[in-house]
Amino acid sequence: MIAERLFAFALAVAALASALGVVQTKHQSRVEFNRLQSLHAERDAMDIDWGRLQLEQSTLAQHARIEEAAHRELGMVLPERPQLIRIGP
Repeated sequence: MIAERLFAFALAVAALASALGVVQTKHQSRVEFNRLQSLHAERDAMDIDWGRLQLEQSTLAQHARIEEAAHRELGMVLPERPQLIRIGP
């Protein structure tokens, strides 16, 4: 009789421990899923920024824009025909 009660108590404790483990695991799973969603949103925002920066870089690196900046900011000009020296065959 005492052995049956002790066995029933042990089973109840094991069931309770198992239930608490399931609850803890489920909670941790939800926390990690929320973190994953947050990281996905951050990645998407960074992808948008990367695309914008690539577009900006291609715009700033256009030949005409560079040539115009060289004239305006550095005072550079194309040399006249007599100032050109051809080297090579």
